[in-house]
Amino acid sequence: MRKSDIPNLISFVRLLLIIPVIWYLLQQRYEIALGLFMVAGLSDALDGYLARKFHWGSHLGGWLDPLADKAMQVSVYIGLTWLQLIPWWLLLAVILRDLLIVSGGLYYYYRIQKVNAAPSLISKVNTLMQILLVVIILFHKSLFELPAIVVESTIYAVLATTVLSGLDYVITWSRKAWQIKKG
Repeated sequence: MRKSDIPNLISFVRLLLIIPVIWYLLQQRYEIALGLFMVAGLSDALDGYLARKFHWGSHLGGWLDPLADKAMQVSVYIGLTWLQLIPWWLLLAVILRDLLIVSGGLYYYYRIQKVNAAPSLISKVNTLMQILLVVIILFHKSLFELPAIVVESTIYAVLATTVLSGLDYVITWSRKAWQIKKG
């Protein structure tokens, strides 16, 4: 194994971590699910650091890292919805936003021009809020009961940033496509 494969291996392990995270979540062993979710988050930071610091990035890593992140996030949101810890409409909003971005990105890439898109600021905020909601809920269920307003306000913050992020992508990339087609 080459050193440059280490970030990819870490991302692959993060994909495998989805299984125990969801298992413990559904078993309502929230403290273990929280610990494993945090390990997954730290592994995401570590593989990104290694790829940047030592120039160990790869084409596979460019796909594997965001796939592992998104698969973990969506899986946990499905589990939390199943356990009725987040509302179904929030899960629906998160999934629809992701489908909108992926389908729009693929359309743009294949029909307009090839481009590597970077996440916008609101998209980064949305990702942070989504992760924060998971941590807050798991913390609330396992270690320390938080006031209901903390969980509820975070749910609505995730909804707001999800909608704003989706709109931002549609507006930004529609404008770019229109400018390219215009001339």
